This record gives sequence, structure tokens and C-alpha cells, in this order.
Amino acid sequence: MNRRSTRLVALATAAGLAVAALSGCSTGGTNAAAGDDVTLTWWHNGTGEPLNGFWQDVATEFEEAHPNVTVEVTAVQNEELKTKVAVALQSNNPPDLFQQWGGGQMVDQVAAGKLLDVSDDVADELELIGGSAAGWQVDGKTYGLPFSMGISGFWYNKALFEQAGITEAPSTVDELNDAVDKLKTAGITPIVVGAKDKWPAAHYWYWLALRSCGQDVLQDASKDLVFDDKCFTEAGEELQSFIDTEPFQEGFLGTSAQQGATSSAGLLANGNAAMELMGHWQPGVMGGLTEDGKGLGDDLGWFPFPAVSGADGAADAMLGGGDGYSCSASAPPECVELLKYISSVDVQTRFAETGAGLPVTKGSESGVTDPNMVALLEARNDASYVQLWLDIAYGNNVGGALNDAVANMFAGQGTAEDIVTAMNDAAAQQ
Repeated sequence: MNRRSTRLVALATAAGLAVAALSGCSTGGTNAAAGDDVTLTWWHNGTGEPLNGFWQDVATEFEEAHPNVTVEVTAVQNEELKTKVAVALQSNNPPDLFQQWGGGQMVDQVAAGKLLDVSDDVADELELIGGSAAGWQVDGKTYGLPFSMGISGFWYNKALFEQAGITEAPSTVDELNDAVDKLKTAGITPIVVGAKDKWPAAHYWYWLALRSCGQDVLQDASKDLVFDDKCFTEAGEELQSFIDTEPFQEGFLGTSAQQGATSSAGLLANGNAAMELMGHWQPGVMGGLTEDGKGLGDDLGWFPFPAVSGADGAADAMLGGGDGYSCSASAPPECVELLKYISSVDVQTRFAETGAGLPVTKGSESGVTDPNMVALLEARNDASYVQLWLDIAYGNNVGGALNDAVANMFAGQGTAEDIVTAMNDAAAQQ
């Protein structure tokens, strides 16, 4: 039996088990098997493979276990999805289930009454997910569940590193600068960044703040939204120094992060650059941007953001966040059932097997077999702490101002002090 046949049998077996498991689900609401016909709308950002097909499989399994339910799944490119969800919530015409990143943005949605409180229905799921669910909770209540919790770092092309004579992944910023020089000498674009979307550029500042500031400083800033500690300015100065080395591709200010083969992810996936700083979802995105659907395959490697010599931040601290789902306030009970199914050990294990992210449900770790994902999982588990993406942690106003200010620096129109001023000004206006 070839690999494809084995996979089809595995999917069929999993689907059968899923139907059996799902038949016992209940939130105390309408019984899906006996109730009226229900159509659930589900929006996610998994436009490429394997995620697009995987989520469709999950929807099909749910429909088979709930014959009266139809699940309409829509995959929307990440940047478009964020805007689409915001507009839909504002117009009171949201999808039933939609991708949710937690943090300050979700707090605002809860305050506006846009999300369904699922606390009473997901006690068993919370027991298995543990502390990873905190980002989807507000004032002790749960408004969604994560399906993946990961970290970011540098994804790199092993073959291009070897071609440039780089034998080990950089562990300090000085070593990263040396690697950039070697790649340039070899005629290879060192790093790609989708600065058009702003947040990929801003991730450099997030990481340098993590390496420059102590944990207590970052935690206090997330709570008080005051950014007067000198380490925040130092992070900007470090970033300016790095930008001055000209490590990025030509036209990076107009490059998107994930939209097509000419995006930063597409350039890396197709062997046109050596590195990109990006999150745990990168392999899943890259696979959809190459003709063979495989991305870089075995040539893809990963290493954490390097340490900054002499800085106050912990070298083993990680920057990350999660992907999850929330039900809109008007969603039917079946939405909660689907949310719970996505969080099941079976679905989480199969999600991990796709290599598109790190699962959060206890018992699903066996699905993490991709060497890069194993490395990310070990780095996440061994970290002294994991700091939530700063734009998410600080909320829409401050996070947006931060991303804008960093984008200005990348464009040569801002300073380290300007970034801090923009954040403090945005916080003062809240």
C-alpha cells in the first residue's frame, strides 16, 4: 500500500471514530441529531495546504455526526480575514465560528458583546488544554479555545546556508550579522520580510524588546501600557542597527507576507532567499506557495531569535501566541459542539501530524513528528517564559501604533524614540 492509500485509510478510520465520539456531544442546547436543520458558517485563515483540506475534513466529519448540520467553511487570507471579521462583527452579521487570536483584541470584542461565553460547556476541554487557554479568557470566563500555541523564530534554507559556508545556526545577533554577510558574498538574499503588512516587520522589534527587557518590565508594560523603561528605546536602537546592515530583499516595503509566490513566504518557499522571521505556521503557509505543494521540504530548518549580548532580557525567553476559534454571540449551540470537536485529542493529534502548528490538547503530542515542529515544541516547553505577540498583548490601539511606527523605521522615516512615543501616545488616548 502506498503512502497516499495509507493516508486515505487513516482518514476514513479517523472519520469513523470521530462520528462515534461526536454522537455523544451535548452542550445542553438543541440536540443536533433531532433538531431543525442548522447551517454553521466557519471562517479560518488556512488558505494553503495542508490546513485548507484538513479543516474541510473536520467539517465533513462533524456533518456526518450531525446529519441536520451543514458547515460552510471559508478560507480567507490572513490579512483579509482580520478585516473581514472586524467588519462582520461591527455589522452584526458575523460567521458562527471564526479564527481568534486572543489578547487585547478579544477583550474589546467581549466588551462589545460580540462573543459567546462558552465557559459552562468546555470544562472538560479546559482540563486538557490547561494554561494555554488563558489567552481566550476574560475575567474568568472563556470566549474561545486555542487549537495551536506556538512561537516564532527564523525559518531558513539549509541548502543556501551550506552554499554560503554557514555551518551552524546563529545564536547571537553578532553571529546573525556574520551570516548575513556570508550570504551576501555568496550572492544570496539573506532575509525576506513582508513589510507591506507591517506586523512581520514589527516582529523584529517585539523580539528585540524581549531580548532587551526583563520579564517584569514586559509584564508591567502589558498591564499598565507605559513604555518609559530605557529597554524599549534600546530595542529600537538595536533594530535600526540591524536594518542598517541591509539584510532584506529588494522592494521589501511593498512585499506582502503570505499572498502568492512573490510574498516573503513565497520567496523563501521557492528558494529565492535564505531566511524569514515568522511564526510556527510558516510550513503550512509555504506549502501552498510552491508548485509541488511541499515548500522547501527537507531543506527547511528553524532556529530561535538570537540573543543580544549584554541585554537584560532572557536568552531563552520565547515570543509566541496561539490560534484559536470563538463563536459569535448569536451562534447556535452546534457552534460550541464544533469548537469542542476541534479541541478533541483525535483532531488535535491529526492537526499536529500536518506539521502546520503545535497542538495544545494533552494527549496529542504524539502527532508532532516533523523535526522542525519538534524543535519548536522543545523550545516552547524549555522557555523561561513565552511572551504573547506584543501587538496582541497591547490591544488594537497600542499594538497598531507600534506596528505603524516600526514600519516607519523600516521605511527610513522613524527613530527608536518615535516608536516609544507612538506607543505611549496611543495608550494615553485609550
